[in-house]
Amino acid sequence: MTVVLLVVIYVAFVGLGIPDSLFGAAWPAIYADFGVPVSWGSLVTMVVSCGTIVSSLASATVISRFGTGRVTAASTALTVVALAGFAVAPAFPWLCVLAVPLGLGAGAIDTALNNYVALHYRATHMNFLHCAYGVGVTLSPFLMSMALSVGTWREGYLGATLCQVLICALTVAILPLWGRVGHEAGERGEQGEKDVETRAASPLSLVRRHDVRLACLVFLCSVAIECICNNWGSSYLVNDRGLGPAEAAGTVTVYYVGVTAGRFLSGVLANRLSSKQLVGLGQAVTFAAVLALLLPLPSAVAPAGLFFVGFGNSPLYPNMLHLTPRLFGRELSQAVIGVQMAASYLGSLLLAPLFGVLGQSFGFWLFPVALLALSLVVLGAFVALMRLKGWRPRRPARS
Repeated sequence: MTVVLLVVIYVAFVGLGIPDSLFGAAWPAIYADFGVPVSWGSLVTMVVSCGTIVSSLASATVISRFGTGRVTAASTALTVVALAGFAVAPAFPWLCVLAVPLGLGAGAIDTALNNYVALHYRATHMNFLHCAYGVGVTLSPFLMSMALSVGTWREGYLGATLCQVLICALTVAILPLWGRVGHEAGERGEQGEKDVETRAASPLSLVRRHDVRLACLVFLCSVAIECICNNWGSSYLVNDRGLGPAEAAGTVTVYYVGVTAGRFLSGVLANRLSSKQLVGLGQAVTFAAVLALLLPLPSAVAPAGLFFVGFGNSPLYPNMLHLTPRLFGRELSQAVIGVQMAASYLGSLLLAPLFGVLGQSFGFWLFPVALLALSLVVLGAFVALMRLKGWRPRRPARS
């Protein structure tokens, strides 16, 4: 049963990834269809981010009351409703309305499952969990590219909705499993006593701590890199590199392939390298890839650059989450992860839309410039956090 539950957790994270990359791949076709400015895509992503921030900050209370399994199933159902609504939306304002359940559902799934895996599984499992997310974000632009080549963006959303319905049905079907499965870590079940007592801590009290603020800065800028690539990668290829919308949606898929490959390799290496080493090596790759995008090289280099940006940045998120119980204490992990998730979505709420405005005003040549600035902040904040903690990672223990 333990293996079955872990597989379903992976599948749920595939479902979490599906909506995240779909909108960015479809947006060049959507704004042309609705006749709105390209920067208006930021309004939709901002609403999604607001929803995820709210659900992330409320996650500790909600999960404590209803359990991880129920929260995961209900949140996946919310994303089904939102994706189906996108497919039939008659006008742009409807996209903003439907972004509310999409954001609420995504934030709850993300926070609940990340803390569950951080507490009860090895770093390898956390990396493979986010590799599953990479499968979802890779699948979405592929579906959208196929839909745009034969029809419209609406068919792409219908295909994504069908995938999400199947995932939702699976999360509902295994609900009884959450209360019966006992992990080696000692958890007795969601409704019974747990191996660790969660300490109540308000988000405000946590962000007053310098170490929490540094961790939040790492998450904020790292996720901003992801969101800029997610939301504006296709627009960069169309407006700066001269590709068509369908070709750009297909080309940007290599970024998501890089994310998936990076997290898979990180999972393989997690038994040999510490989480700190995986993050540092990944950021070095990201920095080199961004420099390649900045150089006046042929357009054929852009897909490789996007691949390695995704490949290098991908180990940070799962490894930082896995470190959370060890850096801040198991009893505070749910609350701290909730704050870190909120910071992540704040990056997508503020920085990704800001880039959309700058791209429309000054040109999408700023795409690699923004990525470079963010990668430098991530690296600086991560090094400062490790030094502040005086922390030396131990070799991962076997579960």
